[in-house]
This record gives sequence, C-alpha cells and structure tokens, in this order.
Amino acid sequence: MSQAADSGTWHFGLVARWWAEFNKAEPEEIDYLRAAIERYGEPALDLGCGNGRILLPLLEAGLGVDGADISADMVDYARAAAERGGFSPRLYAQPMHELNLGRRYRTIFMVGAFAIGGDREHEREALVRAHDHLEPGGTLLINHQLPYGDVTDEQWLRWLPGRRPAEPRPWRESGDRRRTADGDELELDGRLAELDPLGQRLTYEMRARLWHDGVVVREERSTLHETQYFAQEIADLLRAAGFASVEIESGYTSKPATADDGVVMFVARRRA
Repeated sequence: MSQAADSGTWHFGLVARWWAEFNKAEPEEIDYLRAAIERYGEPALDLGCGNGRILLPLLEAGLGVDGADISADMVDYARAAAERGGFSPRLYAQPMHELNLGRRYRTIFMVGAFAIGGDREHEREALVRAHDHLEPGGTLLINHQLPYGDVTDEQWLRWLPGRRPAEPRPWRESGDRRRTADGDELELDGRLAELDPLGQRLTYEMRARLWHDGVVVREERSTLHETQYFAQEIADLLRAAGFASVEIESGYTSKPATADDGVVMFVARRRA
C-alpha cells in the first residue's frame, strides 16, 4: 500500500491500517442507515466508505450497498473484509469530486466524510456528483459534525483574535498506542497545524508509528484539511447542487435538528 501525500487527508498507510484494526461502526449508525435504505431504496452507495466499517454490517443485513473512497488503501481493507464475510460489493477508489461510477442509486450516504481532505470547490462538486449519481427521487444523507459540535470552550475561543496560540504545538512524547491482531502495535498522535477562521478551515497533522518488539520500525506523517461548515451553508450547497428538498435532522434520531445539536443529518431529495 502507498501513502498519498497530496490527497489532503491521512487515510492511507498506517492510518488506514489503524482504521481497519480499531474503528468499528456504532449500533445507532447501522440502525439508522439500514432503516433509511429500506425506506429510500436500493441500490445504495456508501460515499467515503473507508475500511467498510458501515458497509459490511449493511451487507450482512442483506442490503445492496456499493462503496467509494478516496483512499485505495482503505478500499483494499474494505474489500478484504467483505470477502472474508462472503460478499463481493462494487468498490471504487475515487475522490468524491471526481465520482464517475456509471451507476445510479436510490440512496447515497456520507458518514463523517464530507468536507474532509478537499476545498470548497471540491466539496461543491462532490455534492453535484452525488446528485447526478442518484436516480430521480433518490436521497442523499450526510452526517456532519458542526464546528461547535465537539470542542471545549478553550478550543472554540481559538477562533477569536488574540486567542490563537502558535500552531503547531510540539508532538507529545507518546500518542494513542494499541496492539494489533498480529501482535505489533500502532501509535497515532494528532495535532492542529493551522486554524484559519476567515477561510473556516482547519489543518491537522498526524504522526503514525508502527512498533515491533518495542521498537519503532516505521513512521509516517500526513496532513488533513477540514472545511468548517455551519448547517445552513451545507443546506444552501445542496440546493445549489440541484436537490429539490433539504431537511436537517438531529444526529441519528430522525427528529428535526435543534440549536443544541452538534451533529446533524442532512436529508436531501433529488427531484422525482
């Protein structure tokens, strides 16, 4: 597997392996998406499928779901996991803003994948591509954490003039270190490299290490760009991409979002 240093995201190499080893879907994610696909229809597309943490449980539930992700490394892990389960879904290594699968879907969903790794032009085009890959009347679901959704008061205050510390801070002596299935250890440590309040853009750096017998045998460093979107910005982008209706729900509850929600679900319908 190779690392794509210019992709704007870090989901390659050792980080991809970490996701394959340790990142699993939450029951509420699977329950919501299974019900959504049953409601809105198949086939479905997991756009930003990563290692298949959501894709595989949906396949196990008997649903017809394809996957696409910018990282060929992650797609390889998803394919291997699917094959171990006896499945052979269509899987594609493509950036969202270049999506061209030759197939249309009744349901497309993005979970924690929108506004990661690209820029505003790419993100606008990604929504257009998603719209064009839906059948008439099809539905796009986007689960998205709002800028204030999971930050401390200190982190939120960094947006204010005079409150921004010098970035990046030094790496910690050690990060999150876990044992893998084959007995090696993976360690991740992330830090904020840049905060651009005017551009509503965060840049993070990741240091990934592979340990074997107590010695670091491999180290990778990568960067992730994240655009900060508020709810009404995304709703406007969806309408501009051609969606006929846009609703905003509270997380995975199927209830209307409120001002207290930090994570929301956009439900956008293509015109029938």
